[in-house]
Amino acid sequence: MGLLGILVGLAGLVFLSFRGWTILVVAPLAALIAALAAGEPLLAHLTLTYMPAAAGFVAQFMLIFLLGALFGKLMEDSGSVSLIADWMIRRLGTGRTILAVVLAGALVTYGGVSLFVAFFVIGPMAMQLFRQANLPRRLMPATIALGTTTFTMTALPGTPAIQNTIPMPFFGTTSFAAPVLGLLASAIILSFGLWWLGRAEARARAAGEGFDGLTADTVALTEDPVLRGKTATATGFDVSEAALPDPVPTPASVALALLPLGVVIVVNLLMSFVVLPGMDLEFLAGPQWGGATLGSVAGVWSVVVALAAAIVVLVATTRPARAALRATVDAGANASVLPLLSVASLVGFGAVVAAMPAFQLVSDWVLGLGGGPLVSLAVATNVLSALTGSASGGLTIALEALAPTYLARAAEAGIDPGTLHRVATIAAGTLDSLPHNGAVVTLLAVCGTTHREGYGPVAMTAIVGPVIALVVVVAVGTLV
Repeated sequence: MGLLGILVGLAGLVFLSFRGWTILVVAPLAALIAALAAGEPLLAHLTLTYMPAAAGFVAQFMLIFLLGALFGKLMEDSGSVSLIADWMIRRLGTGRTILAVVLAGALVTYGGVSLFVAFFVIGPMAMQLFRQANLPRRLMPATIALGTTTFTMTALPGTPAIQNTIPMPFFGTTSFAAPVLGLLASAIILSFGLWWLGRAEARARAAGEGFDGLTADTVALTEDPVLRGKTATATGFDVSEAALPDPVPTPASVALALLPLGVVIVVNLLMSFVVLPGMDLEFLAGPQWGGATLGSVAGVWSVVVALAAAIVVLVATTRPARAALRATVDAGANASVLPLLSVASLVGFGAVVAAMPAFQLVSDWVLGLGGGPLVSLAVATNVLSALTGSASGGLTIALEALAPTYLARAAEAGIDPGTLHRVATIAAGTLDSLPHNGAVVTLLAVCGTTHREGYGPVAMTAIVGPVIALVVVVAVGTLV
């Protein structure tokens, strides 16, 4: 019954979240179902297992969610994202529409801009380019997804995406973990995606298929509470904020618009490999700081400082009016709360599941898979991300329950923790893109396509390509 309860709890989590129920209610309810089926004390698990785990996640990652949302909103309201995307598209031209859209999305998301900000900014520009190039609109979601939700979210070393920061305290790594494997995976995902989209474009042109115009009304998209609930666990930004006006002047040049993105990357790099390693942080071992180590805090500290520095540079270069700045900051800060609490709720659910006696069966099955710890980690993260429809949620549940075991097994096999980090993040970004994923639902709606029209191509660029990259990375990481 205990194992059945876990499965029923997971099924309820998937079904209700897919139907638009808020994860803040669904996650604790699913946890109670799992505890009830196992005959475990409900209130004890709710207050002494679920809540401490959720609160621990908030304490660990609140600053990253907050600063990430602030930076994304400032980049959007300053007009920087629009300027960068428009410049990128104009440089490459309509003859290379797919490449232009992919690179524009990759640039802004690798620089720290929220996934959904990128959707709502690049979407209309992609729509115009696809219309000018007479490309099928059904290929738009897959093109945008390739540039925003794949390699820049999980594989490319140094990306400040939350999916790349979650493993850091578990494995004592930085956002640049396993850079060679990350670059290899990024090259595979990008190459496969562009190859497949190129073939799809050629087939469409040969068949005389062109742009067919909008068939869905996306004006009221940000007012849809069901869609808003679906997006909550997939990003560091609330889709409802996308409809706010742009109160900050546009940067004077593309160089100024790109500067904050460069600051995120450079400061993160310097903090990770120069500043923090060169500091005397022995005081962290004291009881006042819980016996922390440099490895347990360096990754989070580096990303926090990088985002904060980028925000300062962005405000200094755009010089928004005080009222406009306050409105943007308020919107960004408020938008960080729902995603943070949503993922924390999934963490609480994962903690309750991991505390069930029957979870040992699941753990034994996953850990008993042949191929070593990397194969086991990849499968566990893949399955949980698919079930929750959230890369960050599935990743956190897997690491909360099994990270210490994977670290120990990796040490026995001579595998670097950075390799564990990179495999976990890439695995989280594969089957999370199933049809019930919030990012997928939003992206299809932004592009004015249905699941029937646009999901097949999305699956090719956001699932098949990353899965191929994951297999290669696991093989190389295990052998080398």
